[in-house]
Amino acid sequence: MSLPVHTTPEEAEAAFYGAFEAADLDAMMAVWLQDEAVVCIHPGGPRLEGPEAVRSGWAEVFGSGQRLRFALREQIRIRDALLSIHLVKEYVHVDDVLRGVVLATNVYQQVDGGWYMILHHASPDPASEVERPEGEAVH
Repeated sequence: MSLPVHTTPEEAEAAFYGAFEAADLDAMMAVWLQDEAVVCIHPGGPRLEGPEAVRSGWAEVFGSGQRLRFALREQIRIRDALLSIHLVKEYVHVDDVLRGVVLATNVYQQVDGGWYMILHHASPDPASEVERPEGEAVH
């Protein structure tokens, strides 16, 4: 099976958040470069290295049954010919209720004419004043 080609980093990012909102593991992994150098860090979680660890991490997130929706704000993008770094604030909604704000860094690399994620690092925004039910994960 060949991976879809994302012709811009913005297209890859849209596919990332689309897969996240749909809790679609195969679509999520189609966004990621299949390389041992990929890294994913979920809020409060360990550093997941390599495609298998990243896949397992997303399977755990999606297995919670919680469906999240995102509004991205305060986006900063830094790009050169081969890398695109996106710094975003994720406003995370569950059942149309804002449940948290997350600071995320998403890095995309151009490989063979397509853009693929190589890093997602997210942590709760300490400046956010959103209240969540006790023990509820942000993502």
